[in-house]
Amino acid sequence: MSLYQRLKRDLQRGRFAPGSVLKQTELAEHYGVSRIPVRDALQRLKSEGWLTGHGKRGVAVPRFDAREVEDLYLMRLRLEPLLQELAAPHLSGEILGRARDILQRMETEPALTAAEIGALNWQFHACLYRAADRPTLFATVEQLHRQCERYIGYQSRSLDYQDTSQREHHEILAALERGDASAAARLLEQHIGNAGRLLVDYLRAATR
Repeated sequence: MSLYQRLKRDLQRGRFAPGSVLKQTELAEHYGVSRIPVRDALQRLKSEGWLTGHGKRGVAVPRFDAREVEDLYLMRLRLEPLLQELAAPHLSGEILGRARDILQRMETEPALTAAEIGALNWQFHACLYRAADRPTLFATVEQLHRQCERYIGYQSRSLDYQDTSQREHHEILAALERGDASAAARLLEQHIGNAGRLLVDYLRAATR
């Protein structure tokens, strides 16, 4: 596992508290590496939204932001059902089978970390979305998922939402398997909206 992956995993697990400042020298000592790979990993994580600038050259762990979560899920609400509907006419039995295999893995491997669950969640949706052959739209949706990643571990730990999310995944897939693209889009919209609103309400209540 690369240093970038280790740092990302630890950020998602809450190893570094929101608001804490990360210093290259301390991280290099903690992970047993030189400062160069630390600097490179921090730059990459900053570009992906996992870290934010602090002072002239430092970085810090961003605080959880209810407004950011709301913006992200509102954008996903508009774009992902559209992308899925564009993909629906091109979904083969093979693609649908791969999507079902991903869901099965999420259920049969109880030791999965929050980061691994988040990665499989994206793999499930991406498996379906790629069939649309809309690379620009797909890339935009993929970037939104990357920006959501840092909240997944928090949501999984604090809201115990995985069972609900998984049930909704199966409902979306079942609608696509029976050829009902409109129903699948509605279910996807509910899936994104319910999870987003729940997390926004939780974060707002936590900061009162």
